[in-house]
Amino acid sequence: MGKKLYVGNLPFSATEQFLADTFSQCGTVESAKIIFDRDTGRSKGFGFIEMSNEAEAAAAISKFNGADCDGRTMTVNEAKPMAPRDGGGRGGFGGGGGGGRGRRY
Repeated sequence: MGKKLYVGNLPFSATEQFLADTFSQCGTVESAKIIFDRDTGRSKGFGFIEMSNEAEAAAAISKFNGADCDGRTMTVNEAKPMAPRDGGGRGGFGGGGGGGRGRRY
C-alpha cells in the first residue's frame, strides 16, 4: 500500500502533472492531487501525493520539505486523516415564534 503525503505552500500555477513529475525523482508516484476551491476553481496551494512505499515517501519528505518551488518554500509531510466535521448544517436561525415583523394585532 502507498504512503500519502501532504504537499503545502505550492505555487498556484502548480499542476498535478508537475507534482507527479517532481516527486517521481524519489520513486513511483501512485497519485497526485491538487486541491481546488469549489467556488472559484482556483488552486488552494496544496495537494497530496501518494508514493508506492514508505521508503520512497521518506525520501520525498527529506528531499522536498523546505525546498524552493517557484519562490515558495514547500511543506511536505505525512498526510493526516481529515478531522470529522460537525454535521449540524447552517444553524443559528431558530424556527417559529412569529417575531411580529409587519404584523398588527
